[in-house]
Amino acid sequence: MDIASFKGQAAIVTGAGQGIGFEIARQLAAEGAGVVLNDIDALLAQKAAAAITATGGACVAVPGNTADIAVIRQMIAAAVQHFGRLDVAIANAGITLFGDFLTYPQESFNQVLQVNLGGTFFLAQEAAKQMISQGGGGSLLFTSSVTGHQAHKDLAAYGMTKAALEMLAKNLVIELSAHGINVNTVAPGATLTERTLHDPGYEKVWSQITPMGRPATTADIANAVLFLVSGKARHITGQCLIIDGGWTSVSPSPF
Repeated sequence: MDIASFKGQAAIVTGAGQGIGFEIARQLAAEGAGVVLNDIDALLAQKAAAAITATGGACVAVPGNTADIAVIRQMIAAAVQHFGRLDVAIANAGITLFGDFLTYPQESFNQVLQVNLGGTFFLAQEAAKQMISQGGGGSLLFTSSVTGHQAHKDLAAYGMTKAALEMLAKNLVIELSAHGINVNTVAPGATLTERTLHDPGYEKVWSQITPMGRPATTADIANAVLFLVSGKARHITGQCLIIDGGWTSVSPSPF
């Protein structure tokens, strides 16, 4: 992609202290965007932003829980303050709380909904209001999951939220297309991140059951995200792109 493709634009990426979110933020900054980087871990957010600025990117950290609308508004304000506008908002923050359906606690259920759904819904709402007020349209992107397409053991609540995000993107086509804002989702499959690499069997198992022979890298996901929020994808909206090396076509269980 042309390095000037995001020049003069500003983007928010939540859940970007490491993993997929960090790679998205890093690539956006490398392509010329000013980036507001969020993570619930303040130290991780600051380190991630510093790593991006150290390589010449424009990035500021706004740590906090994206389930809190005050934090979302801080991110919008930071984008306007530092970069003068907001063109792209990527709701990547999410939590995975495993648990058997029959014993799943209400506290875990509410937490998963508040972060995965509430954080995404209200980031989209606040970002869209800013994009409409400044004019010129924009792009929203939500991180879903293959668990929103295929059942996965002990992830009933999580998978439900990810399927819901894809429906939210479809519904916002009705609400936001007239303002030149497109809305899409990506659904990553097994991906090698700092978290999954702590599991010594993760890469081996997923390499065996993924048709393409390996799990995704964070770059695999970020490459797709950057396309969907770029000017090259302005006529794509309400869609979900599954990035899983073919796993959902055959869906063997990792257990």
